[in-house]
Formats: sequence, C-alpha cells, structure tokens
Amino acid sequence: QVRLVESGGGLVQAGGSLRLSCAVSGGTFSGYNMAWFRQDPGKQRKFVSVISRAGGRTRYTDSVKGRFTISRDNAKNTVFLQMNSLKPEDAAVYYCAADWISGSLQFNEDTYEFWGQGTQVTVSS
Repeated sequence: QVRLVESGGGLVQAGGSLRLSCAVSGGTFSGYNMAWFRQDPGKQRKFVSVISRAGGRTRYTDSVKGRFTISRDNAKNTVFLQMNSLKPEDAAVYYCAADWISGSLQFNEDTYEFWGQGTQVTVSS
C-alpha cells in the first residue's frame, strides 16, 4: 500500500517560513501527481498546490501564489511545500495527497487516491 507521511509543521509567527515534506513509500513515486491540501478545524479541506509527475508543471490556489512553492525530488520520493510570508489564515492541518489515475493536474480532493495523516501548521499574529 502507498504510504504518505508529512512532516515539518509547527508554530511560526506571521511573516515566517516553514518547509513541509511528504515522504512516499510503497509505490512508484514518479508515477503520481502530488498535491497539498489544508484543513482548519470547522472548515472544509481545500486545495493548496499540485505538482506533476516529473515536476514540470505546478499550480497554486490564488491565496498562496507568490508565497508558497511546491517541489519534488523523485530520487528521494519526497514532495515539499516551501511556505514563506505565512499569514494567520494559512494555519491548518496540511495534507499530502497522491493521484495516480489522472492524466492532468487536479484540484478536487476526490480525485486523489492516497493521503497522509497531516501535519499541523500554526501561525501566530
């Protein structure tokens, strides 16, 4: 079974930075489009960013454009989310997700087959 394990979350002041990692095992990592979603308590899970299998294409939700950068290292089976200029609205549990089936980048969480357990990001004012 494919397993995804997020790490790198924590508490940071507004304006600070965090780098999230998602380690993938049990599958062919380079065959998956990889995405980050986030969910704050009481809110629905929302798309953050996605990167294509070879890393050549990326997409971001408007609220993080210019601040977040998604990347992947297929040799290390890891996807990253560099988060800069963090805002309180960025606070959430961040989830890594993998999509094998789709031939294009997807923004709907229902299209992702595998999910990690999440890592908490807290941003203080």
